[in-house]
Amino acid sequence: MLKHSIRSISSRQINPALFTARNYASVTPENQSGKKNGAGTAVVMMNMGGPSTIPEVYDFLRRLFSDGDLIPLGRLQKWMGPVIARRRTPSIEKAYKSIGGGSPIRKWSELQGREMCKILDEISPATGPHKPYVAFRYAAPLTEDTLTQMKADGITRAVAFTQYPQWSCSTTGSSLNELHRQLKKFDPENSIEWSVLDRWPTDTGLVKTFAQHIRDSLATYPEADRKDVVILFSAHSLPMSVINRGDPYPHEVAATVNAVMKELNFSNPYRLVWQSQVGPSAWLGPQTQDAIQGYVDKSQPNLLLVPIAFTSDHIETLHELEEYIEEAHAKGAKGVKRVESLNGDMGFIKGMADLMKKHLEEGGSGSRQMSLRCPGCVNAKCEARNEWVSKQMGGKVASLV
Repeated sequence: MLKHSIRSISSRQINPALFTARNYASVTPENQSGKKNGAGTAVVMMNMGGPSTIPEVYDFLRRLFSDGDLIPLGRLQKWMGPVIARRRTPSIEKAYKSIGGGSPIRKWSELQGREMCKILDEISPATGPHKPYVAFRYAAPLTEDTLTQMKADGITRAVAFTQYPQWSCSTTGSSLNELHRQLKKFDPENSIEWSVLDRWPTDTGLVKTFAQHIRDSLATYPEADRKDVVILFSAHSLPMSVINRGDPYPHEVAATVNAVMKELNFSNPYRLVWQSQVGPSAWLGPQTQDAIQGYVDKSQPNLLLVPIAFTSDHIETLHELEEYIEEAHAKGAKGVKRVESLNGDMGFIKGMADLMKKHLEEGGSGSRQMSLRCPGCVNAKCEARNEWVSKQMGGKVASLV
């Protein structure tokens, strides 16, 4: 399975093996400027996370299926979540074993955060030193663990930096709801001043890095076939119940796709498809697996998969997409491939640093979109979160609804 996941690491990549997994993202108490711990800015990389080891799989799934913001199960969520998690644990453990015994997302997140903060110390010394933290929603280091570490480190200024470039109430929304909830417990005196970088679907660094990775992969096809390779942008799907209440996620993913294709001068035909459906209810489609099969059946053997909503490798890229590729290869479609994920690409990391610098220079103002709740939203946590964010940002993001 992993033979398709092995990518030659170019000079722009950093080896994640240099980083050791810890309970908390590492921070530097003092930097060369001599500023003491607590000064400067903490950058909190927020993401779903993934189990770093096999024994962590059940707890990861239990938290995931118990989160009504991500997978709404109604009034029985509290009881159904753990039951579903236990039933799915054996198969998910097997999947993680196939990619080396755990998710690499923590290593990549720590690496990206650390390298980004090194760049920020150089290009934005006025807000430094910059200290990276990782806060995962469903796996270690959990939000509450990271807040405990930040308090111990004397942090007084922090940016919640979502690692979901495209906003969804199920992903960034859920992470911010959890941050707001945990802050009541771990920082009731509001000693940390927060701002939120809530979405970045058309960020220049993100778009240019995706485009370059696509160019690199297209170059592996015979020149005569190259212009006809179909680019399949694959993003994590969402239940239609979430989409129909007005979640902006599909529109923001489409914005990223359009920006990347514009950067490529629309060189190839392309489609946006959706992966990782769970359960029998209706989800946003077409499903990635079905799209691959449909094109293979239509004698289109050259397909290039691009994980457009992910900033690093994890189970959905290393296992799920690779399974789809193997299935296609078994049917003779040897031209089905996957682009290298963003991971340790220094161009991408420099782009994140530029994005953060701009956020800090603008006083930490969030996007106007964040203040507008979904038209069908009935989640009181979202209203409370937006009020908290607006207060933290001095009213720069006033809650519209």
